[in-house]
Amino acid sequence: MRVLVAGATGAMGKQLVPRLVDAGHEVFAMIRSESDKARASQLGAVPVIADALDRAQVEAAVRQAAPEVIVHQLTAIGHIDTRHFERSFAATDRLRIEGTDNLLAAARAAGVRRFVAQSNGAFTYTRTGGPVKNEQDPLDRSPVSQMASMIAAIEHLEKAVLGAAWTEGIVLRYGAFYGPGTSMAPGSEQFEMIRKRKFPVVGDGGGVWSFVHIADAAEATVAAVENGDRGVYNIVDDDPAPVAEWLPELAAMLGAKKPMRVPRFIGRLAAGQAGVVLMTELRGASNAKAKRELGWHPAHPTWRQGLQVSQPR
Repeated sequence: MRVLVAGATGAMGKQLVPRLVDAGHEVFAMIRSESDKARASQLGAVPVIADALDRAQVEAAVRQAAPEVIVHQLTAIGHIDTRHFERSFAATDRLRIEGTDNLLAAARAAGVRRFVAQSNGAFTYTRTGGPVKNEQDPLDRSPVSQMASMIAAIEHLEKAVLGAAWTEGIVLRYGAFYGPGTSMAPGSEQFEMIRKRKFPVVGDGGGVWSFVHIADAAEATVAAVENGDRGVYNIVDDDPAPVAEWLPELAAMLGAKKPMRVPRFIGRLAAGQAGVVLMTELRGASNAKAKRELGWHPAHPTWRQGLQVSQPR
């Protein structure tokens, strides 16, 4: 199939594009500038240039590629400051709203039959009820103020993609990424904070995280491109775990001392309301649907194994 990947040179794109090529697909990479052409070509894709926020450019790029499938992996997430969570996600929120609308408009004009989009299943589910959510559970209906715009952008993307009756809209709610090119990789700022005991457990550390290795997420995306049906899929590993469990275990993997514990009010001062939510109230996600319907099984079924093998020896 002819597949256009928007966001082809990011952490996910670097994993996804070569896998699509190896699977026999003709892959086009939507990039912002001439300077990205070499990187796209090295991944095995044909570069097409467009700013995702410029509808005319996006429509021209999609016409040029004439894809059967579009994969929307556009993000602009750098360092996340939990005290100012909304600032950290502002550029990505715009891509998830305006970028999604532009890609969908171009896809409709070009007759694209399948549209696969990146969503977030790590930080967005309702914070009530059981610790692990499935795709039928709602997103957070009363988010703290710093997280409201991020969740609103996710909701916009999902409604737009799933509501496009003229194509097969597929939403992939990825867990928290780890592995090459992510914020949880050997030498990353986050790992260094853990090593230096600057990443404490806040409150009871009861927030449940669902992780996924970036390579496993890419494999799931290939499965969605080839086999997915309209709908939402959680793309996470088999082992959702509370912060009080995974953070000390990761510290031990890194050869660091056990993380400090601080009360919620101290955590709020240091990391803001969003930081406290991530540490104490988050809900995890189930991957049962993706396994059942996509035929996908993560090669790293648990972060305990995946993070261990990713450490330098």
